[in-house]
Amino acid sequence: MELWIWLGIIVILSIIEALTVELVSIWFIFSGIVSLVLQLLGVDFNICLKVFIILGIILMLTTRKYLVKLLKVDNTKTNIDRIIGMKCLVTEDITSSKGAVKVDGKIWTAISNDTLKKGDYAKVLEICSTKLKVEKWSDK
Repeated sequence: MELWIWLGIIVILSIIEALTVELVSIWFIFSGIVSLVLQLLGVDFNICLKVFIILGIILMLTTRKYLVKLLKVDNTKTNIDRIIGMKCLVTEDITSSKGAVKVDGKIWTAISNDTLKKGDYAKVLEICSTKLKVEKWSDK
């Protein structure tokens, strides 16, 4: 009977891990396998349960940081950051909501704390998703 409990725990934790892919339960899957083997060798269920909990916690505390770093996928860098700091031409009035600017030959939706009129120049401060945050250009 206890063998089915360990198999159930392993299967449920495997499903959770497959659905989340966030290294949530991988350590307890491994400790569940160890507990299942111990159960097969005739070790008492209560001892197997303690091994399951303690080994899972120890594995999580000692290996999580390393595995997260190892499995971390770097975002692909593009050279779009080069437009930050560039001078741009306001092509559509920028009010409290949004407007448009032309920078590096491309039209972007723009937001600003300043009110800018069509024909004004602005400086690109940052890229916010698909919008540029800009401020009024000063020739200082």
